[in-house]
Amino acid sequence: MQAASSTADAAADGLAQPQRRQAMVVVILGIAVAVLDGTIVNLALPGIARELQADPAHAIWVVNAYQIATLVMLLPLASLGDRIGYRRVYLVGMGLFASASLIATLSNSIGMLIAGRALQGLGAAGIMSVNAALVRLIYPQAQLGRGMALNSMTVAVASVAGPSVAAAILSVASWPWLFALNVPLGALVFVLGWRALPTNPAAPPSAARFSAVDVGLNIAMFALIFIGADRLGVRAEGGQGASPMAWALLFAGVAVGFVYLRRQRLLAVPLFPVDLLRIPVFALSMGTSVGAFCAQMLSFIALPFLLLDAYGRSHFEAGLLITAWPLGIVLMAPIAGRLIGRYPDGLLGGIGLAMLASGLALLAALPAHPANADIVWRMALCGLGFGLFQSPNNHTIVTTPPSHRSGAASGMLGTARLTGQTLGAVLLAAIYSVWSPHEGRAQVIALGLAAGCAAVAAVCSTLRLRQPVVHRT
Repeated sequence: MQAASSTADAAADGLAQPQRRQAMVVVILGIAVAVLDGTIVNLALPGIARELQADPAHAIWVVNAYQIATLVMLLPLASLGDRIGYRRVYLVGMGLFASASLIATLSNSIGMLIAGRALQGLGAAGIMSVNAALVRLIYPQAQLGRGMALNSMTVAVASVAGPSVAAAILSVASWPWLFALNVPLGALVFVLGWRALPTNPAAPPSAARFSAVDVGLNIAMFALIFIGADRLGVRAEGGQGASPMAWALLFAGVAVGFVYLRRQRLLAVPLFPVDLLRIPVFALSMGTSVGAFCAQMLSFIALPFLLLDAYGRSHFEAGLLITAWPLGIVLMAPIAGRLIGRYPDGLLGGIGLAMLASGLALLAALPAHPANADIVWRMALCGLGFGLFQSPNNHTIVTTPPSHRSGAASGMLGTARLTGQTLGAVLLAAIYSVWSPHEGRAQVIALGLAAGCAAVAAVCSTLRLRQPVVHRT
């Protein structure tokens, strides 16, 4: 098998061309569909609820089931990848994702659709958990920055492109096609991945063993926190204030997390990688990522309300204005990839996040009737800053741990992103519980808070300059 024959080369210093290019196509397509499917259904939810005769409270679980299944299984599957190989976890995840997409396509009840989405999320967790670890195997060390830039750009663009892609599909087809397109695409990626993806070296004898108790605690911690945060957001948007049950779920998740992390501290190779968090550079990089994605989520939920309600833009105009942000990411990501290795990752990330914080603060300071050009260049500044931060930060997270812990580091990438986004949703829910989301003031406060989160993330990034960075093989 071609992949098997390349194991030694991949372990030594990446794949040779053209297999490197083929493997990266697989990685990019896989992460794009996995991240995209997290938000692609949002626009179709009202139509899905009407057709399947479901109330909105049930219909929202079409989104939640996917997100929760992904979040709770990222770290367990990353740990499994360290043990049995990233290629295996990735391919099984892609196969499950494509099969579950067929179930979602053929669903004739809301329960069947939710079950299909949960299986989709489990498959997406397999893809996301080992994605960055595979990039580390695919690229030579000297060119890893370019690989991380491509990967980071794909994640960043896919995370904000869901509504636009959904609108394009729904303009010519019904909602089942949102899932049907994943079936042939998933099958194609599976076949290409079987041929091109490298296998990682055998796990060391000290590799983590799967503990059902630890996996259960991991699932409970993330699920309780996510559901609590989601209920806070639903209540706040409905103008009903904070729900006691939502806060109870959040606190229960924190309590489970306390027990879980105490158990993990005693293990040599823990499921939740507290061993990696003891490395100052890694811990600061995780803090940087959480703060940046918190700022992104705060702003991306707040901006549509600001543009539509406060500034009176149409949906089409608002969509075009917001597009300046992902375009900025696309423009900056390749440049950031070339700068990795020439300048410290902490410096690049700090500059990028300072640009993001400045752009968000400037958006918060817009006058009551801003011109489109004034909005666009501020959005573009945010995108350029985010694009400069993400690739160097991910590069540090993936390359700091030893190679046999690449899966854990890869899993933490996705976990940091989803944790930051969840925190952003909780903060915005708290803001909406005090100020109405339709008057504009809440959005200005949210953007100011987002600028503060980005500034804190910039401080975390620059603090890495005082720490020794050892990129291990």
